[in-house]
This record gives sequence, structure tokens and C-alpha cells, in this order.
Amino acid sequence: MELKTLTKLSICFVSVGMLLSGGAGAVFAEDAATLEERIQQRNLELQQINREIAQTQSKLQETQNQKNTLSSEVQRINTSINQINLGIKSSEVAVEKLSLEIEALKGDISSAESDITLKQAAVGELLRALQQQDNESVLFVLLKNNALSDSLFELQALSDLYSNLLVHIDELNDSKQHLEGVLDVASYKREEKTLESKTLQNKKVIAQELKKDKELFLSEVKNKEQEYQKYIEELTDRQIRIAQEIAEIESRLTANIDFKNLPDKLPGLFQTPIERGSFTITQGYGATAFARRVYKSGFHNGIDLGAPLGTPIYASEDGVVLAATNQDKYCYKGAYGRFVVVKHYMGLTTLYAHMSLYTVKEGDTVKRGQIIGYVGNSGLATGPHLHYTIYDSSTFYIDGSRSCGPIMPYGGHIDPHNYVVF
Repeated sequence: MELKTLTKLSICFVSVGMLLSGGAGAVFAEDAATLEERIQQRNLELQQINREIAQTQSKLQETQNQKNTLSSEVQRINTSINQINLGIKSSEVAVEKLSLEIEALKGDISSAESDITLKQAAVGELLRALQQQDNESVLFVLLKNNALSDSLFELQALSDLYSNLLVHIDELNDSKQHLEGVLDVASYKREEKTLESKTLQNKKVIAQELKKDKELFLSEVKNKEQEYQKYIEELTDRQIRIAQEIAEIESRLTANIDFKNLPDKLPGLFQTPIERGSFTITQGYGATAFARRVYKSGFHNGIDLGAPLGTPIYASEDGVVLAATNQDKYCYKGAYGRFVVVKHYMGLTTLYAHMSLYTVKEGDTVKRGQIIGYVGNSGLATGPHLHYTIYDSSTFYIDGSRSCGPIMPYGGHIDPHNYVVF
């Protein structure tokens, strides 16, 4: 075989090997290790904060069973403020963690891009070598060499080039797919950071509102136990009247539901309004023990999901906002407090009540999974939770209440388990 041809093929194999062994990721190895360590530190911080939030949630549940005194109410308010402050800290750490993860992904993207550049160069080297050999037919290669063994060796080398080219093209495609995957993850992390940053700002608003509520409450009861007990008696009487009014109207509306006009029972048709794993069911739908003890109707028109203050609440499905208001402005602690109502496109309407903050307004179009507010304990709530009701849209309406001001939702209610997996 001619020395020139063998040398050319050898140089090609060596060049490709050098290109592919560059290991662009090594440039970022030290930075990546540092970033990973910082990310893990933030993970540990989040775990600790979440444990503290869970402890405050337990304390809030414990205060529900305590004797209703001014000191127990102040303790509940202070625990709520502490919980939302922990929530703010949690969001701050989460935003920082996401920033670090995005920074780490930048290194992955750069490494992947460098890897693709190297593989493209390697493929180019192989293509150039093959082009130089392309003009020589198999017969020419066999005849030009003095020995048949030299010709066969050269043909084998040419075949190896073709095989290597196919392998490197496959590797190049794999690298491109890997880069696309990393870019998708980076895009998701950026969106997640934007949402968490917005949640952080909203939690700060919630914290300010809780402090104002505490000041207003203490001024109303004059920080005296006697005044507080008088306040509780009046509030309890009003709550009973409101609950009776709602129950009487909704019992008639519920009896008029025509289920033939509604979607078949399909758990999962609607998204869970709070992320799974972030809540506990504190009261079910229907004739619960609590409802039989507290409500004259003996029936609970929704399902209660206990979760820390500031936990995001999501729209269960696409729809239009029929109401977003705060009943506590004219009916303090009387009913639903801050609530949002969304009418969906399949004959169903959802109510999200006792919010600490809502982020939509009447007339807004919302998408499934969109954040519409945050868990709170406004209205008639003994602890932070979401009251979630599904209504038959054909029976639903908003009207004034004899006992609770100008805006009250009414409708024929349906077991949420028909359409949601909790």
C-alpha cells in the first residue's frame, strides 16, 4: 500500500480521536461541583424551613380545640404571622436555589454546545477524508498496489472510515437531543423561578395584611377578655344565621340538578386546586361529623384542604372568573372571606374560599393550573385551608345575603370527588 495513503488515513483517525477526547465539560467541572454543593445547601435549608412550617400548621390545628379566649386567638394570629414569614423565607431560598440550578444548566448547555461543535468537526474530518478517496474505485485500488494485501488493507481502512462516520453521526444526533433536553429543563426552571418570585412578592403582601388584621382585631376588642367574649357571641350568632340561609337556598338548588346535563363522573377531569402532597383533607363533602354538629342542614357543601398560609391555589380547569371579592369587608368572619368563583366550559363552576389573597378579577379568563390565589383563613375559618366547592353552573348565581352583605355565591353543589383526584 502507498505510504501517502496510509499516512492520510492514519492522520484522519488521530485527528478525530483528538477532537472527541477534548471533554468540553471538564472546563466547567470545578464550577459545576461548587454550584451543586450550593444547591444541596439550599435543599437542606428548604427542608428545615418546611419542617418549621409543618410545626406551625400543627400548632394552628391545636388552637382550634382550645377554649375560645382572647389569649388563644392572639396566639393563633401570631402563629399565622410566623407561618407566613416562614413561607416568605421558603420562597426566598427556593428562588435562590432555582437561580443556582439555572446557572448550573448554563454550564451544561455550554458543554453540550462545545461537544456538538467537536463532533461536527470530527464528522467533517471524516467526510473530507472520504471525499479524497471517493474518486478511486474498488477496481482501481486493487490494481494500483503491487500487492493484493496492500489493496485489501486500504479498502478495509476505507470501510472503517465509513463505519466511523456513521457512528459519529449517531453520536452527533444524540448530543443534539441531549442539548434540546437541557434547554427544555432550563426553560422550565426559568418559568418556575418567575412563578416563585411572584409568589414571594404575594406572600409579603399577605404578611402585611395579617399584621393589619391583628391591629384591627385588637382595637375592636380593646384588648380585653370581656370585650372579646361579647364579640365572639355576636359573631357566632351571625355565623349561624348565614350558614342557615346558605343551606336553605342550596338545598333547593341541589335538588334541582339534572345530572344528565353534566359530565359523567371522571376523577381527574379537574386539576387538584392545591398541589398534591401539600395539603390534608380536614373536612369532607356531605354529612360530615363536623357538619352535623355545626350546620343546621348537617351538610358540608364542599371539601376543605388544610395547607399552610400562602400555599398557591390553582384553577381546576379553563374558565372565566365570575367573582373575586372579600366578604370580610362587610361580613367579617361570617362566611367565605376572600373567594374566587370560576365558570368552566362543561357545565361546572368552582368556588375557592378563605383565601389570604386572590390574584384574578371578575371577567378574567383563566387557564387550568393557573395560580388564582393563596391559602388563607379569611371568613369563617378556624385555621388556614381552602374550601373548594363544585356547582352545577345551570343552578349557580351570585346575589345578596340577608345576613352577609351584597355578594354571596349560591348553587346546587356536587361531590368534588366526582371530578377531582385528591
